This record gives sequence, structure tokens and C-alpha cells, in this order.
Amino acid sequence: MTDTASRPPLPDHLSTDTRSPHYLAAVFEHDVGIRFNGKERHDVEEYCQSEGWIRVPAGKTLDRKGKPLLIKLKGLVEVYYR
Repeated sequence: MTDTASRPPLPDHLSTDTRSPHYLAAVFEHDVGIRFNGKERHDVEEYCQSEGWIRVPAGKTLDRKGKPLLIKLKGLVEVYYR
């Protein structure tokens, strides 16, 4: 079993983009799970738990810089360590 004391607390707002101010490398050293409206999601790029939204890629669409185009979905967000 893993030691829960060594894991940092999960933030309210987290992003997988390293250029974002909401990116925390220490959190990504562990496996993070996100449940959105009661359903497990594996494609979440960013979330805000208090505001109740996630950002996910919109299919294969890319923006002008070659990054996936993200859409915001609103609902109940639950974040946990696996």
C-alpha cells in the first residue's frame, strides 16, 4: 500500500499544461482520478472542483498552435488519488 502522508493535498484547480499557473508537478507524481457527474473520466486536461467544471479535448480539433481545442463541461467534479 502507498503511504498517504507522502501525497500532497489535491488542489481545487489543477491543469495538465506545464505552462499553466495551475500546474503542480508534485501531484502528477501520483495517479489522480477524476469522476465527473458520477462517471470516471480519463481525458480531463483541467478541472476546478469548487466551480464545478472540467476541460476536455473537442475530438481531434487543434488550435492554431497545434494544441487540442478544449471545451468546458459543467457538473459535479470529484477528484481523488487512485
